[in-house]
Amino acid sequence: MYLRNQGAAWEERFLPRLTSKQVLELPKDHALVILPIGAVEQHGPHLPVYTDTLIGEATLTQALEKIGPDKQIWLLPPVPYGKSNEHIGLPGTISLSAPTLHGVVMDIAESLKASGFRRLLLFNTHGGNVDLLNTAAREIRIKTGLIVFYLFPGNLDVAGDLMGAEELEYGIHGGDYETSIVMSVKPAWVQEEYLVNETPNMSQFKFLTLEGKIRFAWKMSDISASGIAGDATAATPEKGHIIQERITDILGEALAELCEFEMDNVKPDKG
Repeated sequence: MYLRNQGAAWEERFLPRLTSKQVLELPKDHALVILPIGAVEQHGPHLPVYTDTLIGEATLTQALEKIGPDKQIWLLPPVPYGKSNEHIGLPGTISLSAPTLHGVVMDIAESLKASGFRRLLLFNTHGGNVDLLNTAAREIRIKTGLIVFYLFPGNLDVAGDLMGAEELEYGIHGGDYETSIVMSVKPAWVQEEYLVNETPNMSQFKFLTLEGKIRFAWKMSDISASGIAGDATAATPEKGHIIQERITDILGEALAELCEFEMDNVKPDKG
């Protein structure tokens, strides 16, 4: 179970716990700063509205336990609100507009640049933020010169043997995947008596999908009566534990790689 704001991520790698003098003196050439970005939005009758931000916090807390002390990896406080207007009108949803979220992320990036940092990871755990943050990452690169990485841990494809193809494709909100994770990290926050199974009827279409391939614009009330997309009744804490172990094992290696990455690594040598 995840104990919020405890462990090495928060005691040893939480950037705001340092003084201004300590931040100034940090070795920054290979330092990576992580900005978690989540959401506060409805997740059906069974999951907390903090689900996306909670998953990000728990994942980074576990992943940073797997990083050696030689790596300069620093965690910022999560931005708990995201672009969640697809859920507006459903109780508990608090959304930022696209320009507001873009501005917040840009301002944070410019502040990090002014403090001498070179690398920023946008660590996103809300699907509604994806397109905006990909755009913001490039704008930050152009405007500040920072090396900017973007990661949506749900894209790491670690659950292929744990749930069926339909759930993996369409269980995108409050279904088996997210419910299993919350069951594993914060079980008391799951209202198990209200678990829902509601998967959008997409099997009739050859090309259209909710995410990827050919998309159509939707809000949650277009595709769901319950506020979820997926089968939460299939969720188990055991599956959530496996997903989190696999993701954080990958992150333990990947974050170390980001610390060493330079743009010069990519461009072919023409000389």
